[in-house]
Amino acid sequence: MKKEEERRPDPEELLQRIHKEHQGKLTIFLGAAAGVGKTYTMLEAAHDRLAEGVRVAIGWVETHGRAETEKLVIGLPRIAPTVLEYRGKKLTEMGIDAILEQKPELVLVDELAHTNVKGSRHVRRFQDVEELLNAGIDVYTTLNIQHIESLNDVVAQITGIIVRETVPDSFVEQADSIQLIDIPPEDLIKRLKDGKVYISGQAQQALKSFFRPGNINALRELALRFTASRVDQDMAEYMRKNHIDGPWPAAGRVMVCVSASPFSAQLIRAAQRLAKGLRADFLAVYVDTPSRRFPMGEKERDRVWRNLNLAEELGGKIVTVAGNDIVEEMVNVARNENVTAVVIGKPRHSRLREFWHGSLVDKLLRKSEGINVYVIQSKAEAETHSAISTARNDVPAIAWLPIAGGLVMTSVVTAISWVGREQLEQVNIALLYLLPILFTAVRWGRWPSYITALASVLAFDFLFTPPLLTFNVSDIRYLWSFTIFLVISFVVGGRTEMLKKEVRLTRQRETSVRTLYDFSSQIAAIIDVNQIAWTFVRHTGVALGRNTVLLLPEEQGSLKVEAQYEANIPEGRGGQAELPAAEHAVANWVWVNGQVAGRSTETLPGAEFLFVPLTVDRRTVGVFGIELGQQKMTQEERQLIYAWAGLAAIAVDRGKLTEAARQAALLKESDQLRTALFNSVSHELRTPLAEISAAIATLLDSATQYSAEIRQELLETVKSSATRMERVVANLLNAARLESGMLQLKIDWCDVEDIVGTAIRRMGETTHNHILRTRIAPDLPLLRADCVLLEHVLVNLLDNAIKYSPPGTELTIAAEQSGSEIFVSVEDNGCGISLQDLARIFDKFYRASQQAVQVAGTGLGLSICKSIIEAHQGRIWAKNNPGGGAIFVFAVPVPANGSRSVIKESEWDDGKGTPDFGG
Repeated sequence: MKKEEERRPDPEELLQRIHKEHQGKLTIFLGAAAGVGKTYTMLEAAHDRLAEGVRVAIGWVETHGRAETEKLVIGLPRIAPTVLEYRGKKLTEMGIDAILEQKPELVLVDELAHTNVKGSRHVRRFQDVEELLNAGIDVYTTLNIQHIESLNDVVAQITGIIVRETVPDSFVEQADSIQLIDIPPEDLIKRLKDGKVYISGQAQQALKSFFRPGNINALRELALRFTASRVDQDMAEYMRKNHIDGPWPAAGRVMVCVSASPFSAQLIRAAQRLAKGLRADFLAVYVDTPSRRFPMGEKERDRVWRNLNLAEELGGKIVTVAGNDIVEEMVNVARNENVTAVVIGKPRHSRLREFWHGSLVDKLLRKSEGINVYVIQSKAEAETHSAISTARNDVPAIAWLPIAGGLVMTSVVTAISWVGREQLEQVNIALLYLLPILFTAVRWGRWPSYITALASVLAFDFLFTPPLLTFNVSDIRYLWSFTIFLVISFVVGGRTEMLKKEVRLTRQRETSVRTLYDFSSQIAAIIDVNQIAWTFVRHTGVALGRNTVLLLPEEQGSLKVEAQYEANIPEGRGGQAELPAAEHAVANWVWVNGQVAGRSTETLPGAEFLFVPLTVDRRTVGVFGIELGQQKMTQEERQLIYAWAGLAAIAVDRGKLTEAARQAALLKESDQLRTALFNSVSHELRTPLAEISAAIATLLDSATQYSAEIRQELLETVKSSATRMERVVANLLNAARLESGMLQLKIDWCDVEDIVGTAIRRMGETTHNHILRTRIAPDLPLLRADCVLLEHVLVNLLDNAIKYSPPGTELTIAAEQSGSEIFVSVEDNGCGISLQDLARIFDKFYRASQQAVQVAGTGLGLSICKSIIEAHQGRIWAKNNPGGGAIFVFAVPVPANGSRSVIKESEWDDGKGTPDFGG
């Protein structure tokens, strides 16, 4: 039993399996280099599939003028490319819309690692292929080993050439089949020399650089190893699916620390290769520290974003934490995420810098405690870029205003000290010079404070240290004093700026958490989708100071603008105008594909809005858009938007589920109403109809002469049966009117005594088997009500009392005013109401389950009474009579006269019986 439980797939695995079944199949023809025959082999395979009856089409194929390749293109349908204008030239790209419109079973897409022309839907071609796969279209494509992202650094080491166009490993790994196309290096070089790969001039240059025999062999080894790794994964997956026992590796997790350094990209690729070799998960951590973050320029922030994007493309999980100690935060994340290996880089810093700041590697090794640490030395070129970046971080561009401000404050302190030099000692003057240093550090940062500290030392030496008015020092001890003063100034200035930055970071984190909390609190109790949408766009728009919009699907499936916020309009609410057609098209793409697109992404980046799907359990319930224009979005804002979108998706889904539940309840009630109608037609109507038909047939029988008494009895039967039918039909019609909201009160002046008398007359002969008594208080005021509907309420209550009371028992109708209400009650001496039934006696279709009495009915009479009384702003309830039977009471408001004591509802429900109405 335990083994069976272990073999059962989890829900996430099932969802992935279902998603995979609806996707197209991806086949990659992989080669070590250009010219090995990938395109040729792909076209041959396409012809074989075409002969099998598969609808094949060419989406994009590059023949490079090779005659044998061009021959294979003949006979295969080609889908027209898209023409785009870029820098005055007309360029062509794969026509993805035309492919989706024609939807062939198999499409050929050459050169997977290709960057599209600006203005295309996606930045890179593999994203086009991904969209085709999601549409259920099979794809054949070609790829060289040097274009796989995780191998980019290795290829650069082998060939000395950095490949710019790459494909993420996560995309390659989802391929259903990878076919290795390989030829010996000698044959490839011969093809190059024969001009079958490049034209003669390009071929000679390629043979001298990229296509050297050693490079080709190394690339072949990479391709063979990659393919062997894929075969090994397929074999392991096959053994798992078929429950074949094997030495399965223990699950682990590899973590890499990401920073703004260009070297981080190499670390990410190395960590991905390590995780792939260990068959472990991959984690990329960015530690946001005050000392690192605030001095960063725009380029450094962009580099951090690109590095995190690279880690995500390689299949890694992104974790961003904030703290003061990088190593401490890394160790905490490693312990919380059960990390088994950490990849960290060792830049080539000087020993002096490591002595002053400490070595991150040494600190991590000391605190790792059982976690394997892989240290990778940075390369020389990466070191250079990193050094430039570090220098730019540590020494920002010169700002003359803060420096001038510090010098002005130093001059003021100097003037005050010079005027009071007779009263002040040198120690006091030295302490005064700390003030401009502190003020400068708090106001403008550490570098202006350092310059202020140096100016303070020079002023102190020139004016207050003998010999005066010179920079000479007569006592060597003053040099130590100056050194100590500078050290204290530098430490105080640096720490002051650090505290300031920590406060800013803390405020930003607090703002992010508070905005998330505020938004979750606002939508927690809201179930109306429109109100959720407006709350969401207003909250995000106010927090970010940008225009926002939320699009939700209509019943037909198309998107419409549900709510929008415009930051430059008072109250934020914009008009109800739709988005521009281009922006709406991007939103539709996000809705269909469930992926982020628009500005600052690699999909449809020409849009003005960034569109984020609202996704719940792999279902897209809406699309959120935020207008960026030329503004750039920080990583913190991006993460905050994704968090908001997640909360909004849950809220919108909850609102839709609530509405669906309400509709389901209405459908259920409608079904119950239909069932009740059928039951009534089959029993409540058929029985009196049968009685009427039998009585009339007897009366019409001319062969038999009946006495006057018998004829009168038959006519009474017809009358009572017709009255019974009239009540059933009236209840059904009133129920239908109440359900549809069409019930309209015809308000007029009504006399309670007339209502009671009319109701008794309408009951007719049905009351003859019971003793009917009335107790109506004299001088009751007139009511402003619908007299006919109140008569119907009283008729239903009397009919209910008769059904549940044995013949010969007493029925009592009472009416009396109390305060601003008139109370009317119907009391019987029947079997009473159980406590279980008492709480639901006025629900639609509910029938009291009495053992002693079995009566027919639809279960609508009392619910109709409740609806009518509540429409009159009144109330109705029921209770058991201590002497036996039940009491039904309703109260209808009238103008208060204050002449009588108020009878409270609790007095009717405390078991003491009905109050004495007099009369």
